[in-house]
Amino acid sequence: MASLSTRIVIRATNRELDIPTGLFINNEFVPSADSPNDLIHLVNPATEETICTVAAGSVKDIDIAVAAARKAFNTTWGKNVTGFERSKLLNKLADLIERDQDILAEVESLNNGKPFKIARDFDIGDTIQCLRYYAGWADKITGQTIEVDNKTKLAFTRHDPIGVCGQIIPWNYPINMWAWKVGPALACGCTIVMKPSELTPLTALMLSKLIAEAGFPPGVVNTIPSLGSVGGAALSAHMDVDKVAFTGSTVTGRKVMEAAAKSNLKKVSLELGGKSPQLVFESADLEQAANWACLGVLYNTGQDCTAGSRLYVQDTIYDKFVSLLVSKAKELVIGDGFDEKSGGGPLVSKTQFDKVWRYIESGRAQGAKVVLGGQKRPGKGFFVDPTIFTDINANMDIVSAKAIFGPVLAVGRFKTEEEGISLANDTSYGLGAGLHSNDANQCMRVSSALEAGTVWVNQYNLLNNNVPFGGKKQSGIVGRELGSYALDEYTSVKAIHWNFGEKLDWPL
Repeated sequence: MASLSTRIVIRATNRELDIPTGLFINNEFVPSADSPNDLIHLVNPATEETICTVAAGSVKDIDIAVAAARKAFNTTWGKNVTGFERSKLLNKLADLIERDQDILAEVESLNNGKPFKIARDFDIGDTIQCLRYYAGWADKITGQTIEVDNKTKLAFTRHDPIGVCGQIIPWNYPINMWAWKVGPALACGCTIVMKPSELTPLTALMLSKLIAEAGFPPGVVNTIPSLGSVGGAALSAHMDVDKVAFTGSTVTGRKVMEAAAKSNLKKVSLELGGKSPQLVFESADLEQAANWACLGVLYNTGQDCTAGSRLYVQDTIYDKFVSLLVSKAKELVIGDGFDEKSGGGPLVSKTQFDKVWRYIESGRAQGAKVVLGGQKRPGKGFFVDPTIFTDINANMDIVSAKAIFGPVLAVGRFKTEEEGISLANDTSYGLGAGLHSNDANQCMRVSSALEAGTVWVNQYNLLNNNVPFGGKKQSGIVGRELGSYALDEYTSVKAIHWNFGEKLDWPL
């Protein structure tokens, strides 16, 4: 039997770590029940070297994990513990993550490629806050008392935990997306079968270890690294899963929704891709608008669902702004995640690297002008430098196709506010959008007119744990994450009608 942990060395810090590599079921790391020799090989995207291998869960493993989650829901979690206890355990988990944030950030950087400082200060910092936010909600999930007839009847509602939840998270924010899913689910009393991305499962396995240390009962959170076509498909179609939450591509989101509908009509929430626009109006603070535009498409090396990959600039300031934008983008260092100078890391995989380069080559072939980047680096690592295109039109793949998920920006121009709004909304997606203007009336008009689940005004890409996040159109038509709205995704409203005075005459 293969070992259920591996020892790795973080070269940049000389730290030696024992990383769990098994499946996490009932608070224990175990091998696959029927395919112990099936392994997922993990690659460091900065060096293209193999980090280690982890167990690849099978359909049977998903069944076992779901059964564990169901047993916990019916016995030691669900309605069997108080909100106060759920809050206490979530806060304990947040404390443990805070204790281990340097270690977690090092492994996140190693497995995902993002800079260590960003993983620690932003992703993990936000994760700690997210769990504490939902710990605060755990004992405040309440229903309503509804007047029916004060002399004889009343009705009241309960917000019951929905049950066993399958949660499928992506590779671009492995720790952050884990917290977004786990926090509200546990606060509501749900149990979880988590399927991390097959590219970046290491921190999910480390967090699973902290779940046990925090004192959550066995089976409350189970973690099954596996291929999406295996574990994700099995969770989506499982007859004993009550809800599935998915973050990822629109193509896969359709498959998740279809499987949920064809099985037990389980509840579904989908946070899918985007092709998000930003508008820069002539009244904007151009220096700040350029900073935010760069953050919008270059943060996390463009591997962001809300990446502002389409930028439209009012024609009166277009040339000046593009020049400023290029100079700002040049300042970002994309390099090894353990280099303190790096503000962005490599793309996560060879597959993603090749996909982004196909888009860059397509943009050039279809007539867009490269004003920054567009040249491959020599040497190892899946590095792509900031690339900016101008002279674009709506028929180009870099403008009209699905999310590029790389540091690639298409810049166009508009004359009037109405034209800018039309260009921004000319997409089948609707996850995020941004506008930059110092005209308050314009900010209100345009933010109202933009078709997106999140609109940023004079900023971009910043989220708050107490503010809901989700999409419109093909960016996800069901569900919201973060804020109190996320609690609705993990509860089932039960109406109870109580008759204390009406007598029924029979027969009718």
